[in-house]
Amino acid sequence: MPDTRLIPAPRSVRPTGDGTFVLDDRTTLTAETGTGSAERWLRSVLTQATALPLHPAGTGPRDGTPGSAGDDANSVRLRLDGSLPPEGYRITVRDRRALVEGGGPAGVFWGAQTLRQLLGPDAYRRAPLGAARWQLPELEIEDAPRFGWRGLMLDVARHFLPKEDVLRQIDLLAAHKLNVFHFHLTDDQGWRIEIKRHPRLTEIGAWRARTKHGHRASPLWSETPHGGHYTQDDIREIVAYAAERHISVVPEIDIPGHSQAAIAAYPELGNADVVDTAALTVWDTWGVNPNVLAPTEHTLRFYEEVFEEVLDLFPSTFIHVGGDECPKDQWKASPAAQARIEELGLADEDELQAWFIRHFDGWLAERGRRLIGWDEILEGGLAPGAAVSSWRGYAGGIAAAEAGHDVVMCPEQQVYLDHRQHGGEDEPVPIGYVRTLEDVYRFDPVPPGLDPRAAAHILGTQANAWTEVMDSRSRVDYQVFPRLAAFAEVAWSALAAPAERDFAEFTDRMTVHYRRLDALGVDYRPPAGPAPWQRRPGVIGRPIDGAPPNV
Repeated sequence: MPDTRLIPAPRSVRPTGDGTFVLDDRTTLTAETGTGSAERWLRSVLTQATALPLHPAGTGPRDGTPGSAGDDANSVRLRLDGSLPPEGYRITVRDRRALVEGGGPAGVFWGAQTLRQLLGPDAYRRAPLGAARWQLPELEIEDAPRFGWRGLMLDVARHFLPKEDVLRQIDLLAAHKLNVFHFHLTDDQGWRIEIKRHPRLTEIGAWRARTKHGHRASPLWSETPHGGHYTQDDIREIVAYAAERHISVVPEIDIPGHSQAAIAAYPELGNADVVDTAALTVWDTWGVNPNVLAPTEHTLRFYEEVFEEVLDLFPSTFIHVGGDECPKDQWKASPAAQARIEELGLADEDELQAWFIRHFDGWLAERGRRLIGWDEILEGGLAPGAAVSSWRGYAGGIAAAEAGHDVVMCPEQQVYLDHRQHGGEDEPVPIGYVRTLEDVYRFDPVPPGLDPRAAAHILGTQANAWTEVMDSRSRVDYQVFPRLAAFAEVAWSALAAPAERDFAEFTDRMTVHYRRLDALGVDYRPPAGPAPWQRRPGVIGRPIDGAPPNV
């Protein structure tokens, strides 16, 4: 019998019979109006995995047999049902028919993802393994997500991932019903997006001469130059590929801190009255960098020009501007920065950063977009209309939500996937607190006791993958999976309170999901620990002992 152990768990599953619907060469796949993206995707993945033609209804043989042209039996049909939530779906399998209905195109697509799971792990392969029986159990599933923002942040600035790896990551998000890809494109260690008006951002800013290997305390270096960037056509392809899978790509251009790569390319952007910015290069190590943008009109105009090109490439309502970890030492020492504080009537450097963020909040709002930033943008006064990615804990998100600002919860103590998964000595380049699969499964984006009016401002949640010690696709896979499967269930499913969740039952469903990940070629961390080739002996990390603080 087909396996119904699904991830993320749907809201309801009930049988409609005792049999199965067996797909064969006469099975049709037909999309009604508004469901074309789900049809294109489902036909593509299933025809390669099963070798079944899955013709649209009305185009197969006309011999009067079930499944021939004009016959509704032996069919998979996709259609909209306005009574369902926009991302909600219903799957009904009975009488040799499968019907996937969604409240909107995204709902139909998420239903198609579940249909693929029901066909078994081999439905995730790129070619058929041989004779197989492709069958669906007779059942009805009704499902809808808990949160509208279900995301993963991927840092491609610290270690660049080629475009094909990014597209693969988008497919993996879609397989887990995640709908936001937060694309961290700029940092001290690299600028990854082509800006035509400022070509040195990628000519110079995309490359560093060498790279720290391991945590910044490590004595090891890779002397191979590292870098790369995405052309604007690459970005258009990534955005279109994600949109076809109902995933929004939210770009991040980090300001005013985390900007040494930009300053190395254009030294006038830095605080040249304090440091010799012309001598700066793209940073080759990790940590919080003191070299931040100068609060000048030239810097504002420069980044407005950057954002103009970014807006042309990304249709996302939200544009992420970073705003985190901006040391104020250079501004305190800079006569120009101090003059700017006096000119604007600001109290201190925190308010200067708030002024910087508010400028771009207004600039983006004038163009129909919304600013979102890390929770440091709360310091010195939160920009009106800005949303917050709450990373330092729950506190920033709670404060923002209680003040009426929208929030994405992503506390590092819970959902930073660069943090280690186990306390064992074999864990590769161990960073941060231990965050096991069960720890992530027991995370809740809404802290207990939050006022319902404030809770309504929590848009959702995302997991973050910072890549300082992830120097390849395989290392990203290892850190992100299988924990992203647990996170996806937290973001999608209507779960019990954290302490009451049935992790044993989830673990049982994961036994099937590991086979799906195997078929997809994901280099996840095995439940028993890292495989020999996944270990990194001798490469220093920064493990933190004990349980993370609940802040």
